[in-house]
Amino acid sequence: MLRPSRSSLFVPGNRAAWIEKAAGYGADTLILDLEDSVPDQEKAAARPIVKAGIKALAKKGQGVSVRVNGFATGLTLDDLEGVLCPELPSITLPKVETPADMHELDALLTHLERRLGIPVGTIATPLGCETAKAMRNVYEIVTQCRRVTQVTLAAGPGGDAARAIGYAWSREGTETLYLRAKVLLDARAAGVQYPTISSWWNIKDLEGLERDAKWNRQLGYRGQTVMHPSHVPIVNAVFTPSEEEIAFHKGLIEAMQDAQRKGIAAVTYKGDMVDEAMLKTSRELLDFARSIGVKV
Repeated sequence: MLRPSRSSLFVPGNRAAWIEKAAGYGADTLILDLEDSVPDQEKAAARPIVKAGIKALAKKGQGVSVRVNGFATGLTLDDLEGVLCPELPSITLPKVETPADMHELDALLTHLERRLGIPVGTIATPLGCETAKAMRNVYEIVTQCRRVTQVTLAAGPGGDAARAIGYAWSREGTETLYLRAKVLLDARAAGVQYPTISSWWNIKDLEGLERDAKWNRQLGYRGQTVMHPSHVPIVNAVFTPSEEEIAFHKGLIEAMQDAQRKGIAAVTYKGDMVDEAMLKTSRELLDFARSIGVKV
């Protein structure tokens, strides 16, 4: 099970200095990229850079993942052989559309884990939803593939998702509301606790980023992929439970526990009627806060 990630930042895998510097940005997860951000002629040379980066970042306690090239490129196996190591918790495969895609990746990882002496099943395979088929098949992919414990929706402007669906991206995001809700519902129904999203690519519009992140959190997402280091603190702040939220939920738990000791199943708290369902929600929020290092 991957740890929750409020913020995930892509870093080009061919830039050793950028990888080293990225550890100071505060992102919960750094995604070292071998796909779109690395020119074709530099992909082979990027693999040892990424592997060295994984090991160095792991020593610092930095969350890390790698995005390899998709099956259609013919580079996937070379990428996996070049970067897999015990310190790597997850691999992201682009353009996954069906459970069969994940099963093929699972078979490759199982073979390589055995060869490298890594316990089979250790390396997770987060699902990135960037095509129409992927968004259509989220529930099936997650429930049929043991390594998939995380789901990220791509809902930004002009990329693979926009081309696949045909939407015209806007700052307000209404054209992707159905996609955000659909992928979120499927992911949660399949047991994914902390789904994330990539929906804001404008580097300079930080106000728009904050509004977008707040909307995503209200919908139910628990983190966001960002395109620039300046986005990290904003997204982290949005997806971190505030002191007021923590105090509210701690108080609710105390009120419910006191009521239960008296044989009462529901109680009025802060003007609302609360019961066992709200108690579970409060506990879940506090568990999430603890998992991202917030003192509760």
